[in-house]
Amino acid sequence: MKFSELWLREWVNPAIDSDALSDQITMAGLEVDGVDAVAGEFNGVVVGEVVECGQHPNADKLRVTKVNVGGERLLDIVCGAPNCRQGLKVAVATIGAVLPGDFKIKAAKLRGEPSEGMLCSFSELGISDDHSGIIELPADAPIGTDIREYLKLDDNTIEISVTPNRADCLGIIGVARDVAVLNKIALVEPEIAPVAATINDTLPIAVEAPDACPRYLGRVVKGINVKAPTPLWMKEKLRRCGIRSIDAVVDVTNYVLLELGQPMHAFDKDRIEGGIVVRMAKEGETLVLLDGTEAKLSTDTLVIADHHKALAMGGIFGGEHSGVNEETQNVLLECAFFSPLSITGRARRHGLHTDASHRYERGVDPALQYKAMERATRLLIDICGGEAGPVIDVTNDATLPKRATITLRRSKLDRLIGHHIADEQVSDILRRLGCEVTEGQDEWKAVAPSWRFDMEIEEDLVEEVARVYGYNNIPDEPIQAGLIMGTHREANLSLKRVKTMLNDKGYQEVITYSFVDPKVQQLLHPGEEALLLPSPISIEMSAMRLSLWTGLLSTVVYNQNRQQNRVRIFETGLRFVPDTQANLGIRQDLMLAGVICGNRYDEHWNLAKETVDFYDLKGDLEAVLDLTGKLADIQFRAEANPALHPGQSAAIYLKGERIGFIGVVHPELERKLDLNGRTLVFELEWNKLADRVVPQAREISRFPANRRDIAVVVAENVPAADILSECKKVGVNQVVGVNLFDVYRGKGVAEGYKSLAISLILQDTSRTLEEEEIAATVAKCVEALKERFQASLRD
Repeated sequence: MKFSELWLREWVNPAIDSDALSDQITMAGLEVDGVDAVAGEFNGVVVGEVVECGQHPNADKLRVTKVNVGGERLLDIVCGAPNCRQGLKVAVATIGAVLPGDFKIKAAKLRGEPSEGMLCSFSELGISDDHSGIIELPADAPIGTDIREYLKLDDNTIEISVTPNRADCLGIIGVARDVAVLNKIALVEPEIAPVAATINDTLPIAVEAPDACPRYLGRVVKGINVKAPTPLWMKEKLRRCGIRSIDAVVDVTNYVLLELGQPMHAFDKDRIEGGIVVRMAKEGETLVLLDGTEAKLSTDTLVIADHHKALAMGGIFGGEHSGVNEETQNVLLECAFFSPLSITGRARRHGLHTDASHRYERGVDPALQYKAMERATRLLIDICGGEAGPVIDVTNDATLPKRATITLRRSKLDRLIGHHIADEQVSDILRRLGCEVTEGQDEWKAVAPSWRFDMEIEEDLVEEVARVYGYNNIPDEPIQAGLIMGTHREANLSLKRVKTMLNDKGYQEVITYSFVDPKVQQLLHPGEEALLLPSPISIEMSAMRLSLWTGLLSTVVYNQNRQQNRVRIFETGLRFVPDTQANLGIRQDLMLAGVICGNRYDEHWNLAKETVDFYDLKGDLEAVLDLTGKLADIQFRAEANPALHPGQSAAIYLKGERIGFIGVVHPELERKLDLNGRTLVFELEWNKLADRVVPQAREISRFPANRRDIAVVVAENVPAADILSECKKVGVNQVVGVNLFDVYRGKGVAEGYKSLAISLILQDTSRTLEEEEIAATVAKCVEALKERFQASLRD
């Protein structure tokens, strides 16, 4: 939020300079991002009046003027501004004046005519970029007054970062309250007296969505002059807050928004048919917005409508067919309290982010609407004229926010702050913050003011006491606590070690959102139920992830769209699976997942250009599993997964329990997700692998190893892994290595069968094996394979 320092000081004016004020605001939790002067450095510029204005004899676009600056004579000044005219009050840079950029004003002749100064525009004084014409001052501007003094240009704009919990500081009044509290001085609020109704005109107002709109105020103002110019003082205040002047009616509502933090809207009353209805949008309803775009409204969007059509998106944006225009004479002022939950996310859904939605999403003071309505009414009548009707109030007290009583315990206060603050100071701070305070034995009971809806629990009060007391006033004290030496289990396998291995293999770690697009997730996990968010950031982030693949594949697409086709990434994080047996109905599993695609190696003159395949990823995964010491108990089994290619995927089992999947992304999914080429993924339930098997030291045999090769023919559906496992079981004492080195299908092997060539490495730790022993072990393996898998030796 950006605001004028002088405007703030109208409300509260502590005896400190701008730098100290900025530091104080920052230390109070409203971080100051910047402080800038509202005008450039200049002098010698005064208020003048154009007494005469005639055409330059030698130039069509120049005018010769005589200007009164309060001196003994009128000044001859040549001006080229199109808005220069007789009787206009202007900003005059006299001879000797120095303008921004060290531009010095001297007497000169322009096309043969003398010029003893310059009539200035806003841009020439470093006030704004407006160079369309010279500054037009009010008719009552005193001639000869220094323009810096008249326009109050010795001012700064202060820009602050307002955290989401401090929506009360999205108006001058909120920042002023904080400054008043910190300096122990009174807040000087401008007098906002009720504007008496001089006409009886009203409109029927019905609120059909009281949960979304607990309070709605309307007021008819008739006979306004919508073309009346906005006063310069108001334009300047708006400009210094970063808001461009549009017309008097809009400027008034923007002024109230900045001053009080209350969004308002003005409807053209004569374009409202019947009355106002505050309701949720109907199925298929559309609204043409003020900027001319058409919004398709969803049924959870709050609208302000008349008896025939939608007029505006409540708390977000006005509609074109009810807005104020140059023909408007009668307006309906709207001032409402909308529930934050009814506004959150709706603006972004339509690509909008307005000052009103920004405030309503964070929360507006529910007790502010009457004050804002009276303020806007008075300003509008003073500027545009007209007569006001009575305030129409539709309030549902049952749905208005209620302030609860919060108990602050002395023990909790001292424990969290780590410093004792006297009881009297605590009570004083809470009261200065606007709380209703009841003091008890070692406790305080406080009711937060209506504008501090972020103060709801005991910890909030502790934070406020510490903030106002001053963090810099809390002494640094060493922590006094007993330290217990922790134990380290050798069987613990840290994720850090796994991440290091994957990094060494060329993978990069990524962190993706736990919120994912439900449509993409359904493609990967069809039919599976996911947890949906009631108030998502956007529709593309409205479901909790069922696996890490959704985010990882989106990251791959993002990189491929930026010409990064060789991708190796992994992620660790939680998945969220609905489970009635789990705490809060959600099971949270820690997962490890990875994705690879593109070429096997970076481009190199000595390496062939090859695309990654299933076994590249399987090899990397086996290296990770080997760290756990459980690789011997891992099995890769052919098993269907809707996200994976049916012929190039496998489920991963540990001792009969499925712990993950690996495979190539299904070609149909590749097309729908816009993946460029073959993409491979894996995912593991890490908690089932975290306890590693501690390796046992074994004696290295000094005796020669012997290799025997066998080729067995088995049915096509028999997994090679089961064959290898059986061989290891049979020769448990002497078979030290089993390896599959060839798979053959074709001539000599019946259809539906395959030939597996297996090497057996035999060795004993105590002696050299005899040929008879080796042959017996090999025969035993072959017999076991025949018995279990109906295998036969290949001729």
